[in-house]
Amino acid sequence: MGKQLLLNIKKGVTTNIVPVVFTLLCLVGAIIAEASPLFLLSSVTIRLARNLLLVFSLIIPVVTGLGLNFGIVLGAMAAQIALVAVTHWNITGISGFTVAALLSVPISILFGWLTGKVLNQAKGNEMITSMMLGFFANGLYQLLFLFVLGGIIPMVNKTIMLPSGIGIKNTVSLRGIKYALDDVIKIGYDTLSIPILTFIIIALFALVIKFLLQTKLGQELRCVGQDMNIAATSGINVDKMRIIAVILSTVLAAWGQLIHLQNIGILQTYGSHEQVGLFAVASILIGGATVTKATIGQAVLGTFLFHLLFIISPMAGQKLVGEPQVGEYFRAFVAYGVIGISLGLHAWQKQQAKKNELEE
Repeated sequence: MGKQLLLNIKKGVTTNIVPVVFTLLCLVGAIIAEASPLFLLSSVTIRLARNLLLVFSLIIPVVTGLGLNFGIVLGAMAAQIALVAVTHWNITGISGFTVAALLSVPISILFGWLTGKVLNQAKGNEMITSMMLGFFANGLYQLLFLFVLGGIIPMVNKTIMLPSGIGIKNTVSLRGIKYALDDVIKIGYDTLSIPILTFIIIALFALVIKFLLQTKLGQELRCVGQDMNIAATSGINVDKMRIIAVILSTVLAAWGQLIHLQNIGILQTYGSHEQVGLFAVASILIGGATVTKATIGQAVLGTFLFHLLFIISPMAGQKLVGEPQVGEYFRAFVAYGVIGISLGLHAWQKQQAKKNELEE
């Protein structure tokens, strides 16, 4: 009985090694930083509201066998194109947010369809291909905002245009739609502020994703993810299913970026989208997801741990060596290194799982 209990504990730890490691890092960091629990809860709540939908957008491609879709950056670009349009038209408040959300849909569908077509030509190398597509799309995005707007497409707006009249400024104020969604229903206590409507919408999207994966379409997406050859033999249009998965992911990413930016209130025209894919992928991996399996629960847990560590690390750096910049360097390491570390730990986890099976 005792041996079986130890085996179960060992199996549980090895199965969830990634979230276990990062939970320990957060606990140690919080102890060193001597951070107020209320401050940490307040800060991480804001970050959860900002980022959860972006992380959710990775789930459907993983289930469909496309791996971790770094291409969600294209969805973020679609959202930012819509936000520039709404700001130019001076549509404010929840109306402006709604118009941006609706306008981002056809743009993100187009981007998702094009991405899906490319990924169908790169089966087996989807993750690196989606990353390269993000870099390529970023070049076109910058061409649009630096030259086309005002240069080819007439546009006059001194607030958001460069002094030359060609191109968009590096920073665009989203004052008109700042907190447009968050402030509709919000409760607060001391420093803790919870945007209720934002969380309700995020929860609804979580339910929609869960429901979708239980429908006939969802079962076909799962079948494609498990084995494309068997799926094709069963009469499923594999390429079509993969394109649908990418489109859904891109649309969700666009809406996620809108929620993110309305909370911040500032659009870094040429930079706000660049880290979207990296941070979302890191978050879901920390939650215990892999390139072949991802759930809503893993997305929530990973986003919580990833951003909690981001909050704690500068504070811990200040306490340890009197220099918060140490924490900033650690945050950069977390952002760029966590994907490699997580994938390495997952490889080790698979080896341990096989070893456990042999022991049993």
